[in-house]
Amino acid sequence: KPLLWQAIVSMIMLFAGLTSAYIVRQAEGNWLQFNLPFGFYISTAIIIISSVFMNMALSSAKKNNIQLVKTALSITLLLGIAFFVSQFFSWKTLYSQHVVLAGKESNPAGSFLYVLTGLHLLHVLGGMIYLAVLLGKVSKEVNSKEVSSSRVLSIELCATYWHFLDALWIYLFLFLLFIR
Repeated sequence: KPLLWQAIVSMIMLFAGLTSAYIVRQAEGNWLQFNLPFGFYISTAIIIISSVFMNMALSSAKKNNIQLVKTALSITLLLGIAFFVSQFFSWKTLYSQHVVLAGKESNPAGSFLYVLTGLHLLHVLGGMIYLAVLLGKVSKEVNSKEVSSSRVLSIELCATYWHFLDALWIYLFLFLLFIR
């Protein structure tokens, strides 16, 4: 748990630094104004719902309901994939509006948006990998009557990380929505 919290604090510092740099750079001018794509709103709903299922997986693990753990982890993973797809389509929408990451047509506003959302998406990908591994291990225990204490700890750590990603996305979404 202490290592996870150290990692989370590091990620908070990374995103705090990037959002601070965003504000400083925005004050210098030459800042492209554009609307956030509707897909970001969908992404927000998806990640919030995924946290509900992640919480269900954890509470089910504590009650030794291994089948519900497996179902809730599966739904969480599927919602993580849906978040990923929603972000990709949001980027496509931005690109069609000439909001690009780099090149002659780029603007710092677009570049920051891609970097912030892209780094978050990389962390979500890491969470999805951990979810898939965890789901594989839990699936092997379907015939067991109890969830092992080490497995409960793994699910708890995964839930903590997943909820952090949820809170981080909400922060980034609101930041990008209101600080333009």
